[in-house]
Amino acid sequence: MSKTYSQLMKQIDSLQREAEEIKRKEIDGVITRIKDAIQAYGLTAADLGLAARAPKVAKPGKKPASRKAGKAAAAAKYRDDAGNTWGGRGPRPAWLRDALAAGKQLSDFAVK
Repeated sequence: MSKTYSQLMKQIDSLQREAEEIKRKEIDGVITRIKDAIQAYGLTAADLGLAARAPKVAKPGKKPASRKAGKAAAAAKYRDDAGNTWGGRGPRPAWLRDALAAGKQLSDFAVK
């Protein structure tokens, strides 16, 4: 006889609870062994790579590196007669929104 969906779901729920109990017991054992090793060897948080790292401080006389360093400017995809440009990413600039509201088409500004 095959099991119903409801029976399978109950079985899954039961197995998940059982797995969580076993996991908790295993974690308790692991933590105990770790604590024992830390005490036996005199390990510190820094030895384990857990110490908070000090923030990098810029050397005197050096300019901090820009976050956008190495990023090339996006090529203009749209341009108007006044020389305003837009790369097509982010919100539309006011000059383009105004022109579109006045009846122009986006294709009128496409850079060819």
